[in-house]
Amino acid sequence: MKVLVLGATGYVGSRLVPHLLDLGHEAVAASSSPPDPDRFGWDERVEAVRCDVTDAGSVAAAVEGVDAVVYLVHSLQRSDFTDRDRLGAETVAAAVDEHGVRRLVYLSGLVPDAPESELSAHISSRLEVERILLGTTAEAAALRAGVVIGAGSTSFEIIRQIATLFVVQPVPLWMHHRVQPIAVSDVLRAIGEALDDDGPRGAVDIGGPDIVTYPALMGACGRGTGLTRLRVPVPVAPAGLVGLGTALATTAPFHTVTSLIESLHHDMVCRDGDTWSPREGGLLLGLAEAVERASDPAYAGPEAALPSDPAWTRPHRLLDALPMPATTRAAARLALHRVRSVLGT
Repeated sequence: MKVLVLGATGYVGSRLVPHLLDLGHEAVAASSSPPDPDRFGWDERVEAVRCDVTDAGSVAAAVEGVDAVVYLVHSLQRSDFTDRDRLGAETVAAAVDEHGVRRLVYLSGLVPDAPESELSAHISSRLEVERILLGTTAEAAALRAGVVIGAGSTSFEIIRQIATLFVVQPVPLWMHHRVQPIAVSDVLRAIGEALDDDGPRGAVDIGGPDIVTYPALMGACGRGTGLTRLRVPVPVAPAGLVGLGTALATTAPFHTVTSLIESLHHDMVCRDGDTWSPREGGLLLGLAEAVERASDPAYAGPEAALPSDPAWTRPHRLLDALPMPATTRAAARLALHRVRSVLGT
């Protein structure tokens, strides 16, 4: 099929485009920024287009003639992400219906078993976008994922940076909820199957084989880099204060961090009976192996870092070459990032 990837320059999208080619599809890589195939190592088989999902004209032009759309757009880095993501979903849904697109796949987020009034703004927005896209005339699937494991993944990098920076890590008691992370290579497999005739439809959860608490996930990220850290329970810690502290202690975009922290108040695990299993069998990648791949500079698969990943996720060559403790290196990297942010470089 000819597949339009909206959000192709993001973390999952940059890895999905070559995966689609490997599956035999044609790939149209769309992003809101000017297309730059060389930055991502895409060859002439990839058609790169500029498309702002909130602009009906550019969406219509991008959607025309494609068989399927993969929607990977999220605007967490903006304070108005809820309104923008709603508008983007409505614009794409209208174009999908108008042009008779056969398949639509949305990478959504796991929804906790809780009243909708208690959901974070981040999860509520994902659920709203999911409903809009599933309401189209296309055969649609919303793949709900939790923490995606891989170098360059926003949620993984935030956890890894915290696990590296602090020798003693204060962990609020309300963070002792369960989470079911999934390796990015398995996310790509799930999206690929959702494009098939007999692929999953509707809202389907996707998660790896391991269910752990958030502190245990922090421990796994630390062990992946060969570090031992002490995590100390904190009985009282307001979510707003934790979000602010995490944003200041990492190089991730501020609004992204604070929005994700709000989502840690519930278990984020897959639902029984509504969870994807690979059609061709084969084991899903375990947490330890996925973290090991993401932490191994010699590894070259989907979990590895790419030069096209956001600058805040990439290692610093000079700092990595200097002999210094991991905590010192992490602190120096954070300080350098803050200086660059102030200078606008």
